[in-house]
Amino acid sequence: MKIDEILSKDSIISNLTGTNKEEILREITDFLQSLGLIKDKETLFNTLMEREKLGSTGIGENVAIPHGKSDELSQIVIVFGRSIEGVDFESLDQKPVHFVCMVIAPSNSTGQHLKALARISRLFKNQNLREGILKLQDANQIYALLLEEDSKFI
Repeated sequence: MKIDEILSKDSIISNLTGTNKEEILREITDFLQSLGLIKDKETLFNTLMEREKLGSTGIGENVAIPHGKSDELSQIVIVFGRSIEGVDFESLDQKPVHFVCMVIAPSNSTGQHLKALARISRLFKNQNLREGILKLQDANQIYALLLEEDSKFI
């Protein structure tokens, strides 16, 4: 699974404005609704918050991968957001999160959902990618860099 199969240029928020985990998750669910990908942003938000109660999706190294499932989707959708300031996401390493990659899968999805999470996790282990994204100006540049780095993996 390649990133361009599940992430579109239109699904990138180059400057998240939320100042904590809850605000960031609200901002991204609002964004999904504005794109017309979901109608019920409250149900999705609640799903994501319930997942966070099980343990933070802040995986470390300034990265969070909140994820959940939705009856409204027929395919996996990813929204990538960058927080220049960084937010407390209760990450494992206690570092602020600058990169939020939300993965929403159809309710009946299992394997594809896990493949997407693994691909994103692998991609964001690259320190040069993380540093590069912080320096970029807009969503187009971020998207191009993500695709370039993803193309290095088989």
